[in-house]
Amino acid sequence: MTTGWTPRPPDAAYGPAGEHLPELEVPPPGRQRRWTVLLRWLLLLPQLIVVAVLGIAAFFVTIAGWFAALVQGRLPEGIARFLGGFLAYDTRVSASAMLLVDQYPPFSFDAPGHPVRIELRPGELNRLAVLFRLVLLIPAAIVTSLLQYGWAAVCWVFWLITLVLGRMPQPVYGAVAAVARFRMRYLAYVMMLTSAYPKCLFGDPAPAPAAVTAPVSAPAAAPAPGLQPPPPATPVSGTRPLLLSTGSKVLVVLFLVLGLGVGGLSSTTGTTHEDMNEPSWSATR
Repeated sequence: MTTGWTPRPPDAAYGPAGEHLPELEVPPPGRQRRWTVLLRWLLLLPQLIVVAVLGIAAFFVTIAGWFAALVQGRLPEGIARFLGGFLAYDTRVSASAMLLVDQYPPFSFDAPGHPVRIELRPGELNRLAVLFRLVLLIPAAIVTSLLQYGWAAVCWVFWLITLVLGRMPQPVYGAVAAVARFRMRYLAYVMMLTSAYPKCLFGDPAPAPAAVTAPVSAPAAAPAPGLQPPPPATPVSGTRPLLLSTGSKVLVVLFLVLGLGVGGLSSTTGTTHEDMNEPSWSATR
C-alpha cells in the first residue's frame, strides 16, 4: 500500500463506495522560506521532467485500464495502484509548483512524511460511462484548462506576494487549492480511479452546526478546580473541508475569465500564424 494516497483495502469489495469523491489534503498556509520561493520553479525542474516521463507511461497504462474496465467494470488492482501512485506524485509536485507548500516533494510514489496527500477509493465503474469516458470528460476538461490558463496568467503575482510576505495569503491559498483539487479530481476521473465526476470547484458546503440538546437527567458535573477544558483541535488540513472565502471565490472566477481570454488569444494567434505560413491553403478557403 502506498503512502502518498489512500486506496481501498485490498480485500474490500467494489461497491457504492466507488462514488467517493477524491480528496486532497494540504496543510493550511504557513511560513515559507523566501529562497525556495525565489527558486521554486527552477528547483522543481527535475521533478517536472520525471512527471512528464511518468505521464507518458500513465497514458498507456490508462488505455490498458480502459479496456480492462470495459470488460470487468473496474480497474485491475495493479493498474489502479500505479495510476494512484502517479497521481499522488503529480499532485505533490503541482502543489509545490503552485506555492501551496514549501516542503520539496520526494522522487517517489510513496511519501509518508510529505504534507500533501490524496485519498482515492477506486470502486465499481459503470461500463457505459467507461465506454463514453472521452465524451463525458469534455466539460470538466474545459473547466480544468481554463483554470490552469487563468492561474498561469497571474501566478507571477502570487509568486511575488509570497516572496515578499514569506507566506501565501489565505484568499489566494483557497483559490489556488481549489484549482489544484479540481485538477486532481479531473485526472482521477480520466484515469478511472473514481466514478465520481469532478465537482465542488467553489469549495465544500459549510458543515451543519451540531445539534445541542438540553440535558434531561442529572446536570453534568462541574470541572475539578484548576482544570481547564481542552482547547479545540488544530486543523491538520486546509483543504478538508475546503471552505472558500468570498475573496477566494472571486479569484476562482477570475481564473476562469482569464483562462477564457488567454485560450481565445492563443487560438487566434495560432490561426493567424498558420495563415501566414500557409498562404496557398488560406487562399482556397
